[in-house]
Amino acid sequence: MSLFRKIFGSKSSSSQDELKSNERGKYMPEIKLPIDERFTINFKANGGKFLYCEDLNEILQNLQYIIDENQWNDKKALLLDKNLKDQFKNPNLQDTTLISESAFFLTTCENLIANDGSILISSKQIFEKKLPELPVNFVVFATTSQIVENIGEGLRGIKSKNKQKIPTNITTIKHFKSDEDKDFLSYGSSAKNLYLLLLEDL
Repeated sequence: MSLFRKIFGSKSSSSQDELKSNERGKYMPEIKLPIDERFTINFKANGGKFLYCEDLNEILQNLQYIIDENQWNDKKALLLDKNLKDQFKNPNLQDTTLISESAFFLTTCENLIANDGSILISSKQIFEKKLPELPVNFVVFATTSQIVENIGEGLRGIKSKNKQKIPTNITTIKHFKSDEDKDFLSYGSSAKNLYLLLLEDL
C-alpha cells in the first residue's frame, strides 16, 4: 500500500488540495482583504501610481524622484495649501498659485476610499476650482489613517472634523489614466496623471 502512496501520492495530495480550495461554495461571501490592501489594489486598477513611505524624509525623496522622472525640475508646482508649503520645503521645488504657470498640482486630500480606489477632496484642497481647470498632473500627499471604507464614511469624517464650517466643493478623483485609456464608464470625468505619496502613520 505504501508503494502505491509513493507512486500516486502527489496526485492524491493535489486532488485533496483542490477539494480544500473548492470547499468555499460559489455562493459563500468573499473573504475581505484588509482596507489598505483593497485601496491599493483599486487605486492601481484606476491607473494611479502609488509610493509608500515610512517617514517625511522618504516622502521628500520620492517627491524629488517624481520631479526628476517627469523632468519638472525647471517647472513650477501649483501649491494652494500654505501648511503643505511649509512641510515641503525643497530648494528644487518652485511653487506658484497660478494654474497657468504650473506643471503639476501638489496637494493633500480628505480621504482615500478603499472600495473604489478614489481620492476624496474638498474646497480645503482645491478651493472653488473645478477638476478640469487644474493641471493634469497631480501629486497627492496622504497618510494611512485617511483610508476609509467608502465615500459615506469619508463624508461623515469631513462633517465630524469640520463642525463649525463644512467644506464645499467635495468631489472624488477616480480616473488616473489618459483619455485614450478611458472606457465609457469614465465618460465625462476628468482623468488625472496621479501620484500618491502615502505616509505610514498608524
